Amino acid sequence: MTSITIRMPEDVVKELKRVAPLLGFSGYQPLIRAYIGQGLRRDLEKIRSQPKLYDLVKSLRRHGVNEDVITSAIAELRTA
Repeated sequence: MTSITIRMPEDVVKELKRVAPLLGFSGYQPLIRAYIGQGLRRDLEKIRSQPKLYDLVKSLRRHGVNEDVITSAIAELRTA
């Protein structure tokens, strides 16, 4: 595991602490990891289910396109 620091609104942390034991988690941090893992797996599946987009992103990275530019372009496509 790698340790990270993340800023979150106090009310969100409070709710995470309240909900975690109700969902069977030992604390709010494992719940956060679960939420992040679920979201990541969902997004990876979306990306992999669109092979042309996945290949385009790989190509853009190989050509040195800034990651922020790639992320912004993908977000634009999803809202269009």
